[in-house]
This record gives sequence, structure tokens and C-alpha cells, in this order.
Amino acid sequence: MKLIKRVIKKVIGVDIAMSSFKIRFGTLDQELHQEISKPFEFSNDRKGFKQLLKIINEVHYFRSEDPSSKDIPVWFVMEATGVYYENLAYFLLKNGFPVSVILANKIKNFSKTLETKSKTDAIDAANQTQYGLEKTLKAWIPPSGIFKELKELSRESQSIKESITRITNKQHAKGYSFKANKESVKRLNQHKTFLRQQLKQVEKQIVELVKSDKELNEKINTVASINGVGFMTVAKIVSETSGFALFRNINQITSYAGYDIIQNESGKHKGKTRISKKGNGHIRSALYMPALSAIKYNEKLKQFYERLCKTKANKRIALIAVARKLLILIFCLWKKNEKFIQNYPGPNAA
Repeated sequence: MKLIKRVIKKVIGVDIAMSSFKIRFGTLDQELHQEISKPFEFSNDRKGFKQLLKIINEVHYFRSEDPSSKDIPVWFVMEATGVYYENLAYFLLKNGFPVSVILANKIKNFSKTLETKSKTDAIDAANQTQYGLEKTLKAWIPPSGIFKELKELSRESQSIKESITRITNKQHAKGYSFKANKESVKRLNQHKTFLRQQLKQVEKQIVELVKSDKELNEKINTVASINGVGFMTVAKIVSETSGFALFRNINQITSYAGYDIIQNESGKHKGKTRISKKGNGHIRSALYMPALSAIKYNEKLKQFYERLCKTKANKRIALIAVARKLLILIFCLWKKNEKFIQNYPGPNAA
């Protein structure tokens, strides 16, 4: 009698980039045998999404002689990196597919346990497929509309500030140049004034948006009690993390922001220890100025910064460490919904 292969799990791992994405089909049978397909590539747009739906019904990987396997849902697994995954994730949910969005450090740690040491988009897709087959998956719950809108406004605010900084640098250069063109200087001044007006409009819209949600407004203002951290900074961090919805511990949030520490040591070789920067750059940008403010007005962080400056050749390393501390503090206060206490004694106090 022929033994019918009974599929008990179906997963599609997705490695996504700005303009395209690769997938690998994966199945797990009752004997825990895995089968992972060759890679398929699609454009990261609506045309590519529709092609993906079509090919799911055409390839043989999810077919089985066991009729019951037809009712097994097809899970999509993808990393929470940048914003490139969002359109596909929303599209799949709309079409009835369960989606699991995994923090990048979880996939990274899982990949280290596998035999494959190379790294390509196709291999990354296979790793995500295997992760989905072996792990219990949680369904991705899209952020509420307010977090999505808040992220868009916060990034617009950040972009405008960066433009203002570039113009300020140009003005500085013009001020020291020989016989700078007066009309050129005038246009720079006008452009800067215009951008400042836009920044005020965007920040006003952010405040009004947050105030429209009483609970969100109260939590952001509670966390903004940290010395050196303002309302806008907390709003940006919260928007980039959807209210820390996917994060359960400090390591996860620091890795997501690119503040996780990388050591470079092998045998007698002692390389430099640095942060990975492989994470959400918007969070790091949002914390740079607050870190500068914190080393002036937050006594504990000021002492922490000064202590690091004595051991680090580059003061910027110490400043980044302060920014990392601020992120951890924001995360902890948000989760606990507690205000910042400047001289909190800590668990080891007498």
C-alpha cells in the first residue's frame, strides 16, 4: 500500500528589497521532512503581487495526494526591515493569507544555526522559509492607521530638518567665500524660511494627530518626561516601532535600531567593537540631538558619557552609547507607562 505524503505546514519565505523580492516555497510533512523550492523573483509592485498569487496555484510544491492538505493555510514569512515589506504584507492580508513579520535579529540568529554560511537574497528567502517551517508563527497585526500616518509625518519632518541643515551649511560656506553672489544668498535665505514654515506645519499636524488619540497622547507625554527628550522625539520613535508592538526585550529594540554591538575578535586579533548600524536609521537620527541634550541636562547620562569619554578615543562613540541608553529608557517607560524619575535609586540601592 502506497504511503500518502501528508503535508502539515506550508510556508513561503520572502526576502524583499526596494524594487523586487524573492520567495521560496516550503512544506513540512508528518514525518517532519522539509522540502524547499528553488527561488522565484517578482517585482515589488502590484503587478508582481498578482503574479505571485498566480504562481501559488500553479507550482507543484503545495500539492499533495492527501485531500486534507488543501485546507492547510499558506503562511508568508518576512523580515521587519525598512518599509519595503509593507505593501506586500497589506496585499497578502487583503487576499486572505496569514502573514508573519519577524524581527531581523531573530532570523539572523536562526540562520547562524544552519549549515549554509553564504549570504544571498535566495539563501535569505530559504532561511526565512525554514524558520517558518520549524517555528510557531504569530500572525502579523498591521499597525493602526494613526501609527502609519504618524510615521509618514515624522519622516517628512525629519526630511525637512535635513534640508534645513544642508542650506545652513551652504550659507556658512557662502559667508566665508569671496564676493558671494547676493541673489544666490537671498534665495538660500528664502528657501530656508520656507522650509521652516513647512516644518512648523508638519509638527503642528503631528501634535493634532496624537491629541486625537487620548491614550497615545498620554503615553507619549509620559515618556517625554525624560530630561533631554521631547514630545517630537518620542512620537518619532513610537511611530517607527508601531508603539513597540513587536518588541519583547531590550536586545530586540536595540538590534532593530542598529545599536546592537558587534565584536571583531579572533584568536590574537582584537578588532574594534562597534554598533552594527544594520537597522532603522530613522530611529538613530531621531536620537542624535536628544543625546546631545541629555549629556547636558540628564545627570546620570552626563556621568555615563563623561566616564566613556575617558576610555574612548572618539567622543562620538560615547554619544552613540548615550543615544542607545535613551532608546532603552524610552522603551522601558513606554512598556511600563511610567514617568521618568531623575534620581531613581535603582534595584541595588540600600
